[in-house]
Formats: sequence, C-alpha cells, structure tokens
Amino acid sequence: MFDVAKHLGAVTRAVEDSTHEGTPVKVVVASRTYPTDIDDLWQAVTDPERIARWFAPVSGDLRLGGRFQVEGNAGGEVTACDEPKHFAISWEFGDQTTWVDVDLETAGDTTTLTLRHAADVRASEHWATYGPGAVGVGWELGLMGLAEHLATGTPIAHEQVEGWGASADGLAFMSGSATEWGEADAASSDDPAASRAAAARTAAFYTGAEPSA
Repeated sequence: MFDVAKHLGAVTRAVEDSTHEGTPVKVVVASRTYPTDIDDLWQAVTDPERIARWFAPVSGDLRLGGRFQVEGNAGGEVTACDEPKHFAISWEFGDQTTWVDVDLETAGDTTTLTLRHAADVRASEHWATYGPGAVGVGWELGLMGLAEHLATGTPIAHEQVEGWGASADGLAFMSGSATEWGEADAASSDDPAASRAAAARTAAFYTGAEPSA
C-alpha cells in the first residue's frame, strides 16, 4: 500500500534567495535520502535507461557539454559533472531557462540526493501565482518515483502513473506536497499568507479542486 505520509515526510524542503551568474534567483531545494550506495543512485539519475523507468524518457548526450531532451518536458545542456557527486543542467522549457543542480552525499548505507532548482522570478507571474510548489511538487513526484524504482527495480508505466495521479492517494500526495512547499516558502517569506495562498492554488492546479484561499 502507498503510504502518503511516509513519502511526504521523507523530503526536506527549503526556499532560498541566491544568485546565478550575478542574477538574483529563487531556489527551490528538495532533499531525500535513499537506502542505496552513491554509485547506484548516481547511475539511477544519470543513465537514460534507468531514468526512463522512474521519470521520463530522455534523449541526447548526457555528458558535460551535451544537450538532452526530456520527452514531453524540458531540454537543456549538461553544464557540470563530477561523478558520482554532482551534476548541473540548464532546464529550458518554452522561452524560459532555469537551472538545476543535483548533489549526492553518502552516509553509511544511505545516500542523500539534494536537488536545487533556481529561477529568476522577479517578473514571473507564474511564481507570483503558484510559488515554489509549481516546480516543487513535480520534483517531489520524481523523487517519490525514484524511491519506488530503487525499491523494486521495475519500470513504472505511464498509464500506471496517470491512474495513480487520479487516485485518492495521488491526490492526497500532490495536495500535501503543495501545502508543505507553501510552509517552506512561508518560513523565509515576508508575506507568509501569500505563500500559503499560492500553495492552495498549486494544490488546486494539481488536483482539480477549488483553492481554499
């Protein structure tokens, strides 16, 4: 059975102010620890065959300087690679470019993955409406899929994912994730009420429910 609370509780979330090449950015930070060694986790997040099992098919050249395309999603360039500890990519979707860094850190029999997604949101209506949950929920779904893949080793069919997303567990997970991202934003925001209102809109977007605020 799917344990919604367990998966939500497995993720550490933060929203930070930073800069990217001199540009002010907001950074959505998500961390999760997995019961595997760093080499296995590195392969799971960099090998196209394994990425397709838990995330989406990826084509292109997944080497430093290479370009890639996630099926039905973003493309970009591999801008840094320090196997098996760190890689960075540009995340190009439509006319917007944002930036993703992934770090792996091992401790005993576990490895922690920390994903940082940075964006210039100074003139972003999307961020003003939905806040960090706009990307945070999606990445958290990916981290959950990675956990399921590592536990079973089997591919997750697209139809299975679609069906789960419409189930009570799927809706509860996405709503809970949106709420948690609102709280992470509120912790560092000058306007916590606005952070929580944006989280309610994010939950409504993912679940089809009317926002409560």
